[in-house]
Amino acid sequence: MAEVITMPRLSDTMTEGKVAKWHKKVGDKVKEGDILAEIETDKAVQDFESEVEGTLLYVGVEEGGAAAVDSVLAIIGNEGEDISGLTGGEAPKSNDSEEKKVDEDHKTENNATSIEQTDAEVPAGVEVITMPRLSDTMTEGKVAKWHKNVGDTVKEGDLLAEIETDKAVQDFESEFNGVLLKQGVEEGGAAPVDSVLAIIGPEGTDVSGVGAPKAATSSEKPAEQKTETKEEEKAAPAANSSSSERVAISPLAKKMAQDKGVDINSIQGSGENGRIVKKDIENYQPSAAKPAASAPAASPAAAQVALSFVQGEDTETPNSQVRNVIAKRLSESKFTAPHYYLMVEINMDKAIEARKEINSLPDTKISFNDMIIKATAVALRKHPQVNSSWAGDKIIHRGNINIGVAVAIPDGLVVPVLKNTDQMNYTQISAAVKDMAARAKNKGLKANEMEGSTFSISNLGMFGIETFTSIINQPNSAILSVGAIIEKPVVKNGQIVVGNIMKLSLACDHRVVDGATGAQFLQTLKTYLENPLTLLL
Repeated sequence: MAEVITMPRLSDTMTEGKVAKWHKKVGDKVKEGDILAEIETDKAVQDFESEVEGTLLYVGVEEGGAAAVDSVLAIIGNEGEDISGLTGGEAPKSNDSEEKKVDEDHKTENNATSIEQTDAEVPAGVEVITMPRLSDTMTEGKVAKWHKNVGDTVKEGDLLAEIETDKAVQDFESEFNGVLLKQGVEEGGAAPVDSVLAIIGPEGTDVSGVGAPKAATSSEKPAEQKTETKEEEKAAPAANSSSSERVAISPLAKKMAQDKGVDINSIQGSGENGRIVKKDIENYQPSAAKPAASAPAASPAAAQVALSFVQGEDTETPNSQVRNVIAKRLSESKFTAPHYYLMVEINMDKAIEARKEINSLPDTKISFNDMIIKATAVALRKHPQVNSSWAGDKIIHRGNINIGVAVAIPDGLVVPVLKNTDQMNYTQISAAVKDMAARAKNKGLKANEMEGSTFSISNLGMFGIETFTSIINQPNSAILSVGAIIEKPVVKNGQIVVGNIMKLSLACDHRVVDGATGAQFLQTLKTYLENPLTLLL
């Protein structure tokens, strides 16, 4: 009678094994004690011997393949013996699996998604707009604000809604003309990517059978609620157009302005509610620039709900998309990447002197954070392993040095990215950090401004924190934590004097950055910060 040989547990931590090499082929005679295969565990490669005699009738794992402990590794029995009942039909499984796959395909085609069903039922001239994927990691979007209500006329390029992704709030424009017939997601509600967001078409078209069921509740709003929303919208443009932090501009116009080097804050938009459109950039003349805008009517911080403490009363705050994603990503990073930490003290005396000299130049003002970012970028050039990422079965060595700078916002933490940081000078770094930090706090950052980091820096020195450790911002392999500059007694030339000491902590992913590699990187960074002139070499 045939015997089923299962994948053995060769170590106490082993959950699966990989067949490094088979020593027997299907049809070969096997004796007790013969080496069947070499099994690679999580610790070593071990020979696996047969405990039964017979003919190798079936191989459950191909050479180079892996399988869970206790799954079928091989079957040994009498030559010609029927083993279909032991393999679960796996030997002749190919045809069955193909038929099953075909059945599944037909099943998928017959049970089409809601969007596909929508296409089949869409009346003539009606366009179904789905929740867009505004970042590579976005799985669902939240409608922060609707700029059009059901029944409103919509033109191509009009702002339909503000969509909150896992990274930022972005304007979403219509690509069609018509009347907004349906809102698939209520304001403040969330929906998966590719689900129905809105329906646009000729006025009076019946679209009750189109889209997800939940859209019906939001599309059939009471007249009183609709009136209130419109009154709120009338007041909104003034605040939006007056805000220097977030200019109302179409994506195409913004790209044209960047290409031409035009300051969008100096342009008076001709679009709806003062929105800057393509023709405004094409017709822009420097002499026609509008005067500098006055201070914003409302502070960005006003958007955050003020928390009040009431003795004995508990309150709740629903999590934003940003907060949910922060929780998910940091948990994944902490529990999947083996963190270890290295700490070093930096004497900042010469850095303080260098900063004073630099800031004495006209129109120049840099911070210690800017100096740390620059020194880190240059140090990464010499230690490319720290600028690498873990990718399962390989390590990716990044060709660019893009440093992410952690910025605290009301909803949690975002990490805008300075692209090609090693090629930037102090003033460029300073301007970029200030700009992105200001827009991050107002949720004005675009998704592509928070993607592509290869290394991250978190600085809590301005809060007086002397030392701390951070969680790695994956797919980075390291993050630098920067503490405050503290006056301390230090020994210099045999004498105890007052020194300005700053502590740095480097969290590393041990899968990519070994201890010695991380230590060498910190040595190089220490040299650059303690002797700023070496950055010029």
